[in-house]
Amino acid sequence: MGNWIVNHGLETFILVVWMGINVFLFVYFYSFYDLGPQFFYTHQLLGSALSWARAPAAVLNFNCMLILLPVCRNLLSLIRGNFMCCGVALRKQLDKNLTFHKLVAYMIALMTAVHTVAHLLNVEWYINSRHGKYGPLPGNLSALRDNRAKNTTYLNPIEYDYTGIAIDSFNVLAPQTPTLFAFTTIAGLTGVVITLALILMITSSMEVIRRSYFEVFWYTHHLFIIFFAGLVFHGAGRIVRGQQTTEPPHDTIFCKTQPQNWGLIPECPIPQFVGGFPQTWKWVIGPMVIYICERFLRFIRYMQTVRYKKIVMHPSNVLELQLVKSGFKMDAGQYVFLNCPAISQLEWHPFTLTSAPEEDFFTLHIRSAGDWTNQLIKMLENLPEGSQGPKMGVDGPFGTASEDVFDYEVSMLVGAGIGVTPFASILKSIWYKFKDSNPKLRTRKIYFYWLCRETNAFEWFADLLQVLEKEMEERGMRDFLTYKLYLTGWDHTHAAHVMVHFDKDTDVITGLKQKTHYGRPIWDKEFEQVRQENPSSVVGTFLCGPESLAKVLAKKCVKYSDVDPRKTKFYFNKENF
Repeated sequence: MGNWIVNHGLETFILVVWMGINVFLFVYFYSFYDLGPQFFYTHQLLGSALSWARAPAAVLNFNCMLILLPVCRNLLSLIRGNFMCCGVALRKQLDKNLTFHKLVAYMIALMTAVHTVAHLLNVEWYINSRHGKYGPLPGNLSALRDNRAKNTTYLNPIEYDYTGIAIDSFNVLAPQTPTLFAFTTIAGLTGVVITLALILMITSSMEVIRRSYFEVFWYTHHLFIIFFAGLVFHGAGRIVRGQQTTEPPHDTIFCKTQPQNWGLIPECPIPQFVGGFPQTWKWVIGPMVIYICERFLRFIRYMQTVRYKKIVMHPSNVLELQLVKSGFKMDAGQYVFLNCPAISQLEWHPFTLTSAPEEDFFTLHIRSAGDWTNQLIKMLENLPEGSQGPKMGVDGPFGTASEDVFDYEVSMLVGAGIGVTPFASILKSIWYKFKDSNPKLRTRKIYFYWLCRETNAFEWFADLLQVLEKEMEERGMRDFLTYKLYLTGWDHTHAAHVMVHFDKDTDVITGLKQKTHYGRPIWDKEFEQVRQENPSSVVGTFLCGPESLAKVLAKKCVKYSDVDPRKTKFYFNKENF
């Protein structure tokens, strides 16, 4: 249990607080509408469905306030980079912004379903009350609407039993139904729009669609503009109404049994009702302003000129771009968003920077992994030599988990395939730091693991490792960097070729002194070795790779951590964007 707290304690606390606020809001507003005396007569029409509609609405307001904040990348980077009061444990939570964004979205979906079903029942009961199906009191309450010309108060929003509708140039009477009510009122129409937009956004966010049809996800997710616009106006109709205090007061306990005397005796004046003032805009206006500022800043960055310094096509269909942008400043391990208007005006895709902060340009390695990347690679590899590529928009850089590598005494870096990119930036930065005669580094040991399916994938990164290998030897710091390369896809022919050249000083694949391993790492063995070599150390474990590997490494960090401050602890960090 103690090991688990080391890695997941703060995360669990935050989730418990978030869920506690949701539960509190639901219970409080359910009780408020269920027991509040101003809603006594409303309950005569609707029963408990009123509370079941309003309690989820309060939870929706809270979560709609939160949903935009985790995707305000500039805000998160500002908190991470400029407010150093945030410790490593707290900054780790910023790296789980998309996970929290999804949790909030699921809560919104659940509460929307409850809210919608409850209001559909409310409309049905409003209509039935107009028809007198629930007795004289609901009928009298509904009939207050008939006196609207003389009295501005009413409780039942259904105005007539029947609504005139023109069909084929003839006026006929069509019965008022929940469906008709939904499309002829502000609350109903905006509710339908909000729900449809939410369904499209959530379904298109499924992993299979996001991975295979990213454009579908990208365009449908921008329905959030319609979602929030509808949300702001949803309560303007003031459908849910409560009783007002009047002089003389209307005593509901005494008057509920004699609606025929309302307005005729002093004890029972005609009850007055008023719709609740819309509250949702108060919850969402702040995050909406922050997000608008976020998008404005992105637009400014998009308009800034980006020049190509170098374009290189590597094996395994990996494109290297060296770009220059005025005022661009980065830290090791950060990422940017790219936009190529020649491909799509609206699509922005995240890529980790592989350059070091010490360089006067920034570098990206882009693997072919979808329609957008395929088009970009084809466009650039067919350019005449020395020519500039298409206009490119760059937004960022933004902070990630890998930024915190240098905050740990010992770091384990695990990259899978193109997931090595953030660690390329970090290792380059280390090389530049060691060019300084007296580098100031808290980190005293780095373990680097790279898993690839094919040999060609190693080629573009091997040169950097060779330089680092030589630099460490010259400084007598061979123990500072331990790296292991794993080839996970190989056949018997390849294995036989390796066996023939096994006695060479350098690896037959990479040319490095460290020989390539075949298969996958035995993580229990690796973690045990790190723990034995670094007793009483805080080890940061960083991954840029698939979720399946993340689950394995997260479990190993828990297994090999110890709550005793005198022993080794492992903190798991994963790239998320």
